[in-house]
Amino acid sequence: MKADRITRVNELIRRELGVQLYRIINRPDFDAAAVTFTHALTSVDLRNCRVLVSIRAPEADQQRMLGILHQHRAEFQKNISRNVILRYTPHLHFVLDHSVAEGDNVLALLHQMEERGEVPADADPAEETPPG
Repeated sequence: MKADRITRVNELIRRELGVQLYRIINRPDFDAAAVTFTHALTSVDLRNCRVLVSIRAPEADQQRMLGILHQHRAEFQKNISRNVILRYTPHLHFVLDHSVAEGDNVLALLHQMEERGEVPADADPAEETPPG
């Protein structure tokens, strides 16, 4: 299978999961607005799909909400099989993705440094290119 087709399949699965999230999980202890499906990584044989999930909540809530996603995995797969036409419906594996939180942390640190007028210690002025 070509890489561009796998990329399209990954994007279709990610979008379908986002649409189905609000339809499948309707519980008071689950904040669907805090959940973002950042990537879907499908195997070449379409048998497995690792879904990276970003959850904006404290660590304990992240684990609890990830457990709820695992509980509803079969429902997600059923809806994917109905709405995304594939030879095989991949088995979903939900994994926490901390990249969004790490990116927010880096941006916050840069903003703090900018407010204080600090320059990073490893910045070498000789590496900067002169204007013009």
